[in-house]
Formats: sequence, structure tokens, C-alpha cells
Amino acid sequence: MTEARVDGRTARAERTRRAIVEAHLALISEGDLRPTGERIAERAGVSLRTLWINFKDMETLFEASGIQVLERQDAEFIPVPADLPLRQRVDAYCRQRAHLMQMFAPIFKAAAMREPTSPQLRRNRAKHIGRVRREVEDLFAPELELAGPGASELVDALVASSMWPAWSMFRDGLGLDVEGRGGR
Repeated sequence: MTEARVDGRTARAERTRRAIVEAHLALISEGDLRPTGERIAERAGVSLRTLWINFKDMETLFEASGIQVLERQDAEFIPVPADLPLRQRVDAYCRQRAHLMQMFAPIFKAAAMREPTSPQLRRNRAKHIGRVRREVEDLFAPELELAGPGASELVDALVASSMWPAWSMFRDGLGLDVEGRGGR
């Protein structure tokens, strides 16, 4: 009987944590790029005290939210076949990145705003960079092999151009649409 009670409490606690993370990400996705604990708790339907019992601070909430974002990205990610001709791989890769950037733009924007003061958001970004780096290295392996000693710089350039700061510059700074039209 005790085991069932503990499992019930554990399941309830997990549902509460999930509701808090979902509320956090929903508020950001709706444009509240710096949601407070109060707004997150209200959206999750829990007390502020419950929020802070489940997450000791914003950093632990950022960690849980980061995991959820990576899971959502994984669900949306469609691997580009590495055996396609280069032009088709580049096109498919760019379309995939554009889709993900559009889908997660508010979350990336919110993270970029808080990242200078958040070690966890910097760790989240490092994970994301690592994932994009591995994708670039796998997808463009034959071309990188031909690049010789310049391959690492080429990977760095491809990764940098595939991340939120570059996307933000294209969209917000230059006013380009997803297809690259509309700038000066």
C-alpha cells in the first residue's frame, strides 16, 4: 500500500513539474520572453510555492525547459539523407533549419536575452551547438574530407550560420523572409 502511495505521489509530482515546464514554454511562445515565477505558476495552475518546491530556482527550470525543447526539436527533426547530391542536401538542410528556427524563434530569443546571466542557458546552447555540429559533420562529410585542414573552420562557419544569432540577423536585422527575400 505504501509503494502505491509513493508511486502516486511521484506521478503527481512529475505531472506538476511537466505542467510548470509547459507553462514556462507556452508563455515564451506567446511572446512573454521573461515570464516571472508568478505568471508561470498561474499558467500552470499551481501556487508559487509549488513552483519553487519543484524547481529550486530559475536555473533548474531553464534546465528542465531546455530538455523539453530538445525533445520537441527531435520530434520535428527529419534527417536529411546523406546520400543525396550536394545541392539537394544543402537545400534540405536549410529548409530543415528554417523550419526549426521559425518554430522555436520565441524560445531562442528568450534564451538569448537571459543567457548572459544564466549558466544553464549557456549549457543549453552548448548542447544545441554540439547537436548542430554533429549534423553538419555527418551530412557534409564527403565535402569536409575534401576541405582538408580547413574543414574545422568550414564546420564552424556552417554551424554559426545555422544558429539563432544568424537567423535573427537575417529575419530581424535584414528583414528577410524565410525564403531570403525582402531585404534591402
